[in-house]
Amino acid sequence: MSKILIRGAKVLGGQPQDVLIDGETITQVGIGLTADGAEVVEADGKVLLPGLVDLHTHLREPGREDSETVLTGTRAAASGGYTAVFAMANTFPVADTAGVVEQVWRLGREHGYCDVRPIGAVTVGLEGSKLAELGAMHESAAGVTVFSDDGKCVHDAVIMRRALEYVKAFDGVVAQHAQEPRLTEGAEMNEGVVSAELGLGGWPAVAEESIIARDVLLAEHVGSRVHICHLSTAGSVEIVRWAKSRGIRVTAEVTPHHLLLTDELVRTYNPVYKVNPPLRTERDVMALREALADGTIDIVATDHAPHPHEDKDCEWAAAAMGMVGLETALSVVQETMVDTGLLDWAGVADRMSFKPAQIGQATGHGRPVSAGEPANLTLVDTAYRGSVDPAGFASRSRNTPYEGRELPGRVTHTWLRGKATLVDGKLT
Repeated sequence: MSKILIRGAKVLGGQPQDVLIDGETITQVGIGLTADGAEVVEADGKVLLPGLVDLHTHLREPGREDSETVLTGTRAAASGGYTAVFAMANTFPVADTAGVVEQVWRLGREHGYCDVRPIGAVTVGLEGSKLAELGAMHESAAGVTVFSDDGKCVHDAVIMRRALEYVKAFDGVVAQHAQEPRLTEGAEMNEGVVSAELGLGGWPAVAEESIIARDVLLAEHVGSRVHICHLSTAGSVEIVRWAKSRGIRVTAEVTPHHLLLTDELVRTYNPVYKVNPPLRTERDVMALREALADGTIDIVATDHAPHPHEDKDCEWAAAAMGMVGLETALSVVQETMVDTGLLDWAGVADRMSFKPAQIGQATGHGRPVSAGEPANLTLVDTAYRGSVDPAGFASRSRNTPYEGRELPGRVTHTWLRGKATLVDGKLT
C-alpha cells in the first residue's frame, strides 16, 4: 500500500499522535487522523524517531565478505532502526578511488535496506604517506563528503593538514582515528590498574588525546572541519570541550560500548571485549555520558566491526579488535542515557539522527517527523526488555559483547522513504 497510518505513536517521546505516510513522504501529523485505504500500524505508545544515521559502520565489502557484506550489514542496520549508514574505507581494495566508493554506493542502492554513503580513505592504501583521490571521490556518483583512514591514524601532521585544506573546498570533513602509533606499539588494552595486574600491554589515554589536540589546532589553522572517531577518554572530552569553546570546527562521536563497558571486563580474557580504542575505566565512561548529554560529544556512532568466528574465538593476543553494534546500539543508549535521565528521546534523535546526518551531509535523513518530510522513521518499543541473542542477528558476524545481557528497548518497525524494511521486528 502507498499509504501508512501510524496510530498513537509518541513522536520523539512526546504525547501520542498519528502520523500519515503517503508514498515516500509524511503528509500529516496530528490526533485522530484517518485515511481511506491506508495500512494501519498501531503504535500503542511506542516512541517514533527519525530513521537513525550511523556515521561509522564497517560493511567489509569488497574483500572481507566472510565478515559482512553490504546486504547483510544494511539488513542489520534496518533491524537496529537505521535508514542510512556511512561505510568506512578499510576494505580490500581500500576505498581510496572513485571506482571503489561507487561500487559500495551502488551495492547499497541495489539492496535497499538503508542508504549507504561511502567514506573515502584519506591516504592511498591507508598507508599515511600520500593523499588519496579526495576530489575524484567527492565528484563521483557516491558524492563522498567524509574521509577517514579509520583503523589507522593519519599520524603525519603535514598529510593531515593537506587533507583538511583539500576538503575545505567542498565543506567535507576528515574523520580521524586518534591513535598515536608509537605510543600504542604492543598495546592490547587500556593502560591502567587492570593492564598492570594482567600483564597486558597498555594503551595510554594520551595516545588518543595527543592526536586530538594536534588535529583541533590544525583544523583551527586551516579553518576546516575535523571529526573525532570513537572518542574514549575523559581527557579527550576536555580537549574537545576546549576546542569548541574557541569556535574550532570539531565534532566528536562516542560508541555505545564506550558508554557502557569498562576495562574490568578484560579480566575474563574474552576477546569479545577487545576493541580499538580499548574499553576504558568507569571514570571515563561517566565522563563520556556527561559529554554526550551536554553536547560536547555530538553523536553516537556504532563502529560496527564484524569479524568471522575464527578471528575472535581464539587467544586474546591473536584476536581481532572490534564489536558488532548496529542491532544493539539504540538499546545501549536507552540504558545508559535515557533510563538514567541524562537524555530524553528528543535528545536521542538529535545524537543518533539529526547531527550525524548533518555532519555527513546525508540529504533526506535526520529530518523532523513532520508533514512534508521524507518518511525515514523507526518505531521503538521502549518498554521491552530482553536478553541479547546473537543467533538472531541479521549481521553475518556474531562478535557482540552483550550476548546474554538484558537490555531495554526493541525496534519494531523501520521505514525507508515510506517503504517498510522492518515490520514487527522482522525484516521484510
